[in-house]
Amino acid sequence: MANESAVRETPWQIFSKGLLTENPSLRQMLGLCPTLAVTTAVTNGLGMGLATTFVLVCSGVVVSLLRKVIPNSVRIPAFITIIASFVTLVMMIVEAYLPALNDALGIYLPLIVVNCIVLGRAEMFASKNGPAASALDGLGMGVGFTISLTLMSAVRELLGAGTLLGFQVMPDFIEPMIIMVTPPGGFAVLGVLIAASVWLEQSRARKEGRPVEAAPDSPCDGCAIACGLGDPADPGCTNDELMQRIEAAVIEAEAETPVIVGVETISEEADA
Repeated sequence: MANESAVRETPWQIFSKGLLTENPSLRQMLGLCPTLAVTTAVTNGLGMGLATTFVLVCSGVVVSLLRKVIPNSVRIPAFITIIASFVTLVMMIVEAYLPALNDALGIYLPLIVVNCIVLGRAEMFASKNGPAASALDGLGMGVGFTISLTLMSAVRELLGAGTLLGFQVMPDFIEPMIIMVTPPGGFAVLGVLIAASVWLEQSRARKEGRPVEAAPDSPCDGCAIACGLGDPADPGCTNDELMQRIEAAVIEAEAETPVIVGVETISEEADA
């Protein structure tokens, strides 16, 4: 009988990862379509963030509760079905009670079903951990996503329309920067927020005496697959070899995935 290795994380550590170090938009670069599309007003960003948070928490808890029941071969379709159920619930509530927000978010509200953040947390965390830890993880990721959208919305609405939450803030003699409510303005604000988040995390690491991670010289640096495609001296490998390396890297990554205890004991014993 072999025991899986377990890494202890406190409830705060589980929750706080999504706020900065693993922020979905600013550090993992996930969910960028709604991040860039709906953040022209604070109400839009806040509404999208809260809706996504609700789906993250609820779907994470349900996936965690059913993780031993859902066959591995159909886990992705099952996860999408669970997520779609909660997205439908959110759509019905928003359409009934917040019609203006429903019109503003448009197609991006139902597209939460295929948001990489929601499906990614279901696959990477909820399917491997208990419901309490999954709820905290979903809440942390959702709050981090909401903060990112709200900050972007505030900057773009203030500079692009001179208002905040619909109230006039900028003086009349200051001309609004219309470009801020267009796609180029969204990319510019996102870039500044990403840079600020990296600087903040590095400053915190220095203050705590932790090593500051340097950016890789190449996107291929540190890749566990090591396919050789990033090395000019290596002609690369055949498709079969590449698939074997990908498979081995995925198996190794799954074996090294931390198992969270503390909120709830979830380490499991595997038959030798």
